[in-house]
Amino acid sequence: MEFFFVFQLLVLLFSVVVHEVSHGLMALELGDHTARLAGRLTLNPLKHIDPIGSVALPLLLSLIPGGVVFGWAKPVPYNPYNLKDPKKGGALIALAGPAANVVLALVFALAYRAGGGFGAVEPLIASVIIINIALAIFNLIPIPPLDGSKILFWLLPRGTEAAQAFLERYGFIILLVLIFSGLNFLFPAVEFLFRLFVGV
Repeated sequence: MEFFFVFQLLVLLFSVVVHEVSHGLMALELGDHTARLAGRLTLNPLKHIDPIGSVALPLLLSLIPGGVVFGWAKPVPYNPYNLKDPKKGGALIALAGPAANVVLALVFALAYRAGGGFGAVEPLIASVIIINIALAIFNLIPIPPLDGSKILFWLLPRGTEAAQAFLERYGFIILLVLIFSGLNFLFPAVEFLFRLFVGV
């Protein structure tokens, strides 16, 4: 059980690092070199660890019976003024993170199918898929500072600035409430996509 927990933490850490690096790579593709100049286009986890999101929160959540172990890395910086269309560019940069997690989930799902579940290591492969699906869905929630909020703000019409300001002001509080409520609303979507990916 302890090995499985440590394995999940390592998968979570690697997955959030890939998520953040993908943001930086998309920004670079769109003409912004901020992440590259900050040394954040690397898979070295030490460059991305956030004391709260990468260490304290996952450990705290692990102590809650039946809780979901979750976390995040330090956001990769980008300068919107280096983008031709800051709102659209920001949305594409935001989307790159969840997209990377979906790709990881699909790669391991293909391995899962090809190996027939891999026998004894089947739960480990399945956990990689589940964690990355959960990260993708979670980050697409349209609440700041999550990636979904940047996509939402790009899609919203003019005249909704007050709603955006409210979400930006209270988004982190709402997010913490969702996390400590157990994120139960994620489970049906995660289960559906997991079954779809692995062909169960």
